[in-house]
Amino acid sequence: MERLQKVMAQAGIGSRRACEEMIQSKRVLVNGQPAVLGQKVDPASDTILVDGKPLGRLEPKRYFVLNKPRGYVTTSRDQFARRSVLDLVSLPERVYPVGRLDYDSEGLVLLTNDGELAYRIMHPRFKLPKTYRVRVKGQVSEDAVERLRSGVMLDDGPTQPARVELLKAASDASLLRITITEGRNRQVKRMCAAVGHEVIRLIRESIGPLRLRGLAAGEYRELRSYEVKRLYRAVGL
Repeated sequence: MERLQKVMAQAGIGSRRACEEMIQSKRVLVNGQPAVLGQKVDPASDTILVDGKPLGRLEPKRYFVLNKPRGYVTTSRDQFARRSVLDLVSLPERVYPVGRLDYDSEGLVLLTNDGELAYRIMHPRFKLPKTYRVRVKGQVSEDAVERLRSGVMLDDGPTQPARVELLKAASDASLLRITITEGRNRQVKRMCAAVGHEVIRLIRESIGPLRLRGLAAGEYRELRSYEVKRLYRAVGL
């Protein structure tokens, strides 16, 4: 017996968190009854329907890196019908984006149907670093950099210490490289705002050992086997 959200994630429905949201939204039935969060099932004997469709057989695990351009969301569904990063790929298997990157942000997005890997990449307990190249308004001081490194207070609590490099500082704009291990909503933008600097442009450069290299905006490629192994090691799998 396995938890329902884990079985759904392993079948490529979405990340474990996304599957939990589906269960809470009453989109999942087990043996004809609405599923409940944390419910345990036997995939071999229980009938599981997601949006009225039977849970499919386990798909081969696939892993892709995509360079997200501005103007796309990193969700499968969007209430405003905006374009999704999934519109940029054409694959026989169903994959989904791991983690959020704002509509107007750019850079590395991992696409996969590996639910356990996706869960560990997103969960702050595994402290996987994500690095961003950030252009902000105004001249960033060393004091502001030290505040970002030490942690700043946001409306949902203080941030953990971050790695911060000041790459360029000018009167009109500054360039930073920021590495965090949390995953709060719009965290880097809120951190910069907390020290008095509005973000002009944000590009995610890396997730753990995975780097964004050689891909133009909107392009994607399949991960090499050694890259998948490095990701697995980074999250303790």
